[in-house]
Amino acid sequence: MQLDTQTLMMIFFVLFLIISIWKISAFLPNKVLADDDTTEASHAELLRIMLKVIKKSENLSEKKLFELMREDDEFDKKHFWRFNQNRLKHLLNQYYLENTSLNSIEDIRKNSKA
Repeated sequence: MQLDTQTLMMIFFVLFLIISIWKISAFLPNKVLADDDTTEASHAELLRIMLKVIKKSENLSEKKLFELMREDDEFDKKHFWRFNQNRLKHLLNQYYLENTSLNSIEDIRKNSKA
């Protein structure tokens, strides 16, 4: 049985592709990390802390809300070590999308008091 050059090239290509995928898969995360703050439970916890801080304070800016959330007793700094102002804006925007009648932090505070 004689193989031509194209067939040999295709066989080696497929063989090396399979080996490459197998080697790369070793570096892909395949289990949940202990400090993963992107889960639904972590999102719900951040949302709960955010609403609690908004209820307690008046005239909040996003920056002040961020600082108060980081200082809250229930805020786990080890678990939410990636939490930053951009993540807070994302959290607020998601809350605004879920509650279309609310447009600001003050609206959230007024709605939570009612």
